[in-house]
Amino acid sequence: METAFTPWASLAGGALIGLAAVLLMAVHGRIMGATGILGGLMRFSDLADWTLRAAIVAGMATGPLVYLLATGRMPVIEQPIPLWATIGGGLIVGVGVSYAGGCTSGHGICGNARFSRRSLVATVTFMTTAIATVFVIRHILGA
Repeated sequence: METAFTPWASLAGGALIGLAAVLLMAVHGRIMGATGILGGLMRFSDLADWTLRAAIVAGMATGPLVYLLATGRMPVIEQPIPLWATIGGGLIVGVGVSYAGGCTSGHGICGNARFSRRSLVATVTFMTTAIATVFVIRHILGA
């Protein structure tokens, strides 16, 4: 399996995520943690909060449509692993998010920007784990 090197698209995506995080904090005083935002959709106690969360999730979900409007074609999404592995990975990430008290966007982008020690430890932990996982899968297992 080969990974495409896309520095400009990656830079643009990172800048947009950073901009969204800054705007959410500046306008609403909220941390941009994707799993926390998604999880909050299950609570209906505050309509204004639920509406904000729904708008953010809708914005994330409509990204491919914005790409279609900008380029005239849908983005190509390749998934070189079976569906069961994707679902299993998602469940493992969900458990990790619960134990870490947040996700990569919450800790890695917003928490580190606020100089949170907890976020620094979480970011180092998930990056180290990701690097080790890729090394084992690609170089030891040969997949």
